[in-house]
Amino acid sequence: MSRTGSVLSRRLASAAWLLSASAPVLLPGRLGAQGAADTPPRPTAAVEGAKGMVVSASALASQVGRDVLANGGNAIDAAIATGFALAVTYPTAGNIGGGGFMVVRFPDGRATTIDFRERAPQAATPTMFTDSTGAYSARIHHGSHKAVGVPGTVAGFDFAHKKYGKVSWAKLVEPAARMADTGFMVPVGLASSLGNARLQERLAAYPATIAAYYKGGKPYAAGERMVLADLGRTLSRVRDLRRDGFYKGTTAHLITAEMRKHGGLITEDDLARYEAVERAPVRGTFKGYEVISMPPPSSGGVAMVEMLNILEGLDLKGAGHNSPQYLHWLAESMRRAFRDRAIHLGDPDFTKPPVDRLTSKSYAATLRGTIDPNAASPSSPADVTQGYESDETTHYSVVDKDGLAVSVTYTLEAGYGLGAVVDGAGFLLNNEMGDFNGKPGLTDSTGLIGTAPNVAQPGKRMLSSMTPTIIAREGKLVAVVGSPGGRTIINTVMQVALNLMAFEMPVQQAVNAARIHHQWLPNAITMERDGFGSGVADALKAKGHVVRMGSTQGTAHSIAIDPTTGKRLGAPDPRDRDAGASGHN
Repeated sequence: MSRTGSVLSRRLASAAWLLSASAPVLLPGRLGAQGAADTPPRPTAAVEGAKGMVVSASALASQVGRDVLANGGNAIDAAIATGFALAVTYPTAGNIGGGGFMVVRFPDGRATTIDFRERAPQAATPTMFTDSTGAYSARIHHGSHKAVGVPGTVAGFDFAHKKYGKVSWAKLVEPAARMADTGFMVPVGLASSLGNARLQERLAAYPATIAAYYKGGKPYAAGERMVLADLGRTLSRVRDLRRDGFYKGTTAHLITAEMRKHGGLITEDDLARYEAVERAPVRGTFKGYEVISMPPPSSGGVAMVEMLNILEGLDLKGAGHNSPQYLHWLAESMRRAFRDRAIHLGDPDFTKPPVDRLTSKSYAATLRGTIDPNAASPSSPADVTQGYESDETTHYSVVDKDGLAVSVTYTLEAGYGLGAVVDGAGFLLNNEMGDFNGKPGLTDSTGLIGTAPNVAQPGKRMLSSMTPTIIAREGKLVAVVGSPGGRTIINTVMQVALNLMAFEMPVQQAVNAARIHHQWLPNAITMERDGFGSGVADALKAKGHVVRMGSTQGTAHSIAIDPTTGKRLGAPDPRDRDAGASGHN
């Protein structure tokens, strides 16, 4: 389970349910994939592949994607196969019960994105997360079946395949269906995660979840075979019937039965009406590099381009990588972009976010002029506050032999989503409605936010921080980047991108390097505990920053292209214990 540099004091009021006795507490110092207590040694060199590369949070899933490339599939095909495999091997965030985003760059430089973010059911209302007295309820918002958005992953993959895929759909879904049906060896990180006592206590509320992921009620040990028969049957229906195997028929009946039983809102009509959307990417530039990322309803691309524009006018290399001055400039750019994020961004089908202005060089120059090089700026709750967004997402990157590049980030929201497996269908439900604002007008210093662009409405997609990104230069592919980590996603991806573009680091070094996070409010810099030199935190405090030490931040599974040989260089993030890169030669 990927962890960020967040500490418990940053858990906001809207996520209070996570700290209850029935939920796993996200403890500082808990490192590695899926809740593991430590991480393996950091790799110093990337994995090479002459003809293709897949890097994901699960070495098993990466191998599935790599095999698709080796058997004539393109990067879209491999991304779909990897995504379905992650739904089997990485249940904390891999999903068919959630949603996400895909960014695609074609070999000729064209680019597109596919938005398969979850949508609110037709019965959703702006005040749906309030109790009988009209008071906001964090439990309803994050911990009930009303928190489940209409899943988008299967529809998104179906859309991508029909428009851009190469090999047959059945060949892409079959490996995941077979692995679920016949079983797979439980990797170390997953075993550690499922063995977490707090997680078991949370999942115990859902008998179908315990039946699926525990053996006689006991956690699996690493190396034991886990069979997910119900999930295998659902994936087989998807294999045979494409999206109709999920959004109609048996699977749809099972989802809606689960909703009726537990007070959820999703109906069969909601499922049948779900559609993925193709959108033009957000594009930016940084010192000759082209940055291609996800537009709203993701805030990631807009916020990252805004920050890069601010930072482009500063001497980052002269300041030195991860020096106090460099980190001060990062934090101040983050502060300003996250303020704009909360004020302006939401589902573009319901709001009109000013993307062109926020990503313009002139606007960045204005913001840059407000940064004092020697002193931290204030962050006031009167300006805007930030709501809760879970850290538990997953990202994967794919490049094929022709240079077609795919960056995918998708999520269930919290780790294991709601925690509820659909009885008879075998997959975990998201609790993604928690990314909507809790209640209109309810904005306070505890972290609740009630601004209009991101309140729940029928059919609306909730705002996200996911930032799948592709970097190019002079018409050639440079890198594929992304990360999980809730709000930290944007800042993690930006720092990996800066490591590549501003400091010209090898990709594995760029991924391994320590990271920070600032999100306007809470008004603090969070630093990875073990990654910075002595005195850096004190120097930042001397500039007026509040500094907190956290555990790990994000897991940026990335690919770079060797500019001399053209080899694909896969860099799994060592913060994720089960991660792996698999190259096609």
